[in-house]
Amino acid sequence: MSSHRRIGFTLIELLVVIAIIALLMAILMP
Repeated sequence: MSSHRRIGFTLIELLVVIAIIALLMAILMP
């Protein structure tokens, strides 16, 4: 329950974090 869920959640979290950083950079640097 923790091993299988952790791998998928980690990948999703990474993608979300990257997307948020990219959006913030785009907004801060027009």
